[in-house]
Amino acid sequence: MQAFIFDMDGVIIDSEPIHSRVKMDTFQHFGLPFEEKNLVKYMGRTSRELFVDVLKNENRWDLDVDDITDFKHKHYLEVLEHGDIEPVAGAVELIHTLHEAGVPLGLATSSNRKVIRIVLDRFGLEGCFSSIISGNDLPESKPNPEIYLRTAQNLNLDPATCVVLEDTKNGVLAAKRAGMQCIGYRNPNSGNQDLSKADRIIDHVGDLQLADLQKM
Repeated sequence: MQAFIFDMDGVIIDSEPIHSRVKMDTFQHFGLPFEEKNLVKYMGRTSRELFVDVLKNENRWDLDVDDITDFKHKHYLEVLEHGDIEPVAGAVELIHTLHEAGVPLGLATSSNRKVIRIVLDRFGLEGCFSSIISGNDLPESKPNPEIYLRTAQNLNLDPATCVVLEDTKNGVLAAKRAGMQCIGYRNPNSGNQDLSKADRIIDHVGDLQLADLQKM
């Protein structure tokens, strides 16, 4: 291993419970009935798709889906900036350990740059990453490998020398298609993800030790 690359949502920040909370706040704000248990049906889909379905089901054509989506996005940023949020257990410690050991780090996430900035600031991770790429900067999202290939290029390294930490099926596929080694993290809040293509699967990020990673 010559570099370590992190996904962000579900790996550094346990974002799915936050998204769920924000979506339910959004429904309440607009007076839309929705049971939280049904959010699992929309895991991996966009908030817009969820809101379109609910508006159709409720015949609420008086509401604009763009207004609802914008409210949800702004509320999510507010919660990230000022709410009570925690990183995935062991993630911040692992980032600092690798950074202090001189291992080049990359961040390859589907989140936009505003969210990235807030998360890094909240968890004290500014300056730890040599490469930061948002999926919003690319024409295709994971499982397309482009985000990982560009990260390797930014780090001036062969993709085969990079190790990735991912928590979703599409993320693992993207890393493997880029020719990288991949560790799959089973985050219980990320849904039922098929991580079988990963080179190693873990249940706790804190299980990753520098000495073991350096052997990969």
